[in-house]
Amino acid sequence: MPLFWKHYKSETTQFIESLKQQDPKLEQRQREGRNLLWDREQDRSAQGEFNTAKVPQQPYVYQTKA
Repeated sequence: MPLFWKHYKSETTQFIESLKQQDPKLEQRQREGRNLLWDREQDRSAQGEFNTAKVPQQPYVYQTKA
């Protein structure tokens, strides 16, 4: 590694780091928001019903049936 090489940080990374410094609870609020939308228990019985109700798709969807 050359002597003049510096650790590069993009402008986006610098912006995010400055946001986190200005608001220390930002990351915690982001995780709470993710928990509301994504990190949920899955209803396995409903998922099973969805899978059994699937209709198989024909290989070429735009072809009309004769």
